Amino acid sequence: MIRVVLVDDQALFRAGIRMLVASQPDLDVVGEAGDGREAVALVRSVRPDVVLMDIRMPVMDGLTATAEILAQPDPPRIVMLTTFDLDEAAARAIRQGASGFLLKDADPEFLLAAIRTVHAGSSVIAASATRELFQHFAEAPKPVPVEFATLTDREREIFALAARGLSNSEIAAREYLSEATVKTHISRILTKLALRDRVQLVVFAFEHGLA
Repeated sequence: MIRVVLVDDQALFRAGIRMLVASQPDLDVVGEAGDGREAVALVRSVRPDVVLMDIRMPVMDGLTATAEILAQPDPPRIVMLTTFDLDEAAARAIRQGASGFLLKDADPEFLLAAIRTVHAGSSVIAASATRELFQHFAEAPKPVPVEFATLTDREREIFALAARGLSNSEIAAREYLSEATVKTHISRILTKLALRDRVQLVVFAFEHGLA
């Protein structure tokens, strides 16, 4: 069972999401919060697996709440909810460690798939969207960390494709590899670069001028 917390200042929106999530046999809404301060306390109390976090809220916004939650031991995965395709606040949240973002008008099935994907640790829900987001809000590249030099030539090829937002199946087709082999390479890349998921890989690529 995947334990989910909903954070949004609009009670009607929360009610709709709760009904959708609760209709699934493998998902359980374990709490709701109407602002970031409530969310931080709630997460500490109920220890959810995934948090759906609105960005703009009173008392404490979603960015501040996300930073505080991710500073806790063994934090949950956090998916930001936004009304804008290109949202600078969403980009900032992902840099802080959020696992991606969703538009509030996303298809219900996409939202449910996002919860499951994030919980599984893949965090590929918004790799292509994240790339577009970071292209729009690009900053001056930082020096490439020495860890990047530990990647093999094949790993660098796969890194570049993943940074472009390609899925495992798309990478496998381009590189004439099995999906299982691509998944193994991605796992090794994340380990070598101390990255949590593929969304963080996209962020890493953009921040260091590798995208």
